[in-house]
Amino acid sequence: MSELHPIVAVTGSSGAGTTSVKTAFERIFQREGLNAAVIEGDSFHRYDRKQMEAAVEQAARDGRTLTHFGPDGNLLAELEGLFRTYAETGAGRRRSYIHTKKEGRALGGRPGTFTEWQPLPRDSDLLFYEGLHGGYVGEDADIARHVDLLIGVVPIINLEWIQKIHRDRAVRGYSAEAATQMILRRMPDYVHYICPQFSRTDVNFQRVPTIDTSNPFTATEIPTADESMVVVHVANRRKINPDFSHLLEMLAGSFMSRRDTIVVPAGKMVFTMELLLNPVIERMVERRNALEKQSAA
Repeated sequence: MSELHPIVAVTGSSGAGTTSVKTAFERIFQREGLNAAVIEGDSFHRYDRKQMEAAVEQAARDGRTLTHFGPDGNLLAELEGLFRTYAETGAGRRRSYIHTKKEGRALGGRPGTFTEWQPLPRDSDLLFYEGLHGGYVGEDADIARHVDLLIGVVPIINLEWIQKIHRDRAVRGYSAEAATQMILRRMPDYVHYICPQFSRTDVNFQRVPTIDTSNPFTATEIPTADESMVVVHVANRRKINPDFSHLLEMLAGSFMSRRDTIVVPAGKMVFTMELLLNPVIERMVERRNALEKQSAA
């Protein structure tokens, strides 16, 4: 962790809806006038798309499971190295993974490949990570220990699967069967490497549909925000100490389910994130500015 070069990480599995958190933070950064160095978790996959397909086939022949959820499919030691270097110096390197043709046109590459590594922008105010492993701890890497604010995005599993299947079909051109097989193949790694991270987060946002999603593999639509609620559990009251009475007044339709848990309409999820997390970012920036003044004196 670093007060001078803070790191904010959003962790959530594929199709979990971490983009909503990214939207909330973009608004916070704009409001506070902050320059964030953004890191996408996909950029630390070990293989490009073709290499991954070949590696998965080889792993199956060897009786192993290889997925992007587990350490073998990712450069987790390198990701920890980036976090450590950034915390110490405010520097590091990043690249992008190109998912679609549209991204390829913007980044100058083919879908399923990586861009070249590039230095992070100079004089960034903080590092913002969004991906699968912001709270990862294992024998090969301890990423969580470098993170100053760790946020989990965890829809209930059926909703996560529905979102994953629909996104892979619409954005990546996968068939429903291919997306389903990927979910099944990833399940052991999901249990062993993704779920434990949500016990290390400072706050979790769990979206829960209020309609029947009993069979996610035959669902034809993703439940809308009007058909969902979000369970917000503040696990670390030292970092995030909200005035829940104020939140209940600001968020119509919300209620407390436990003393540290508020349930809000899903349509107010981004606003809830801003209300909860903007003060935390303000305190980070205040501490950083104070340290910079001390060092300059």
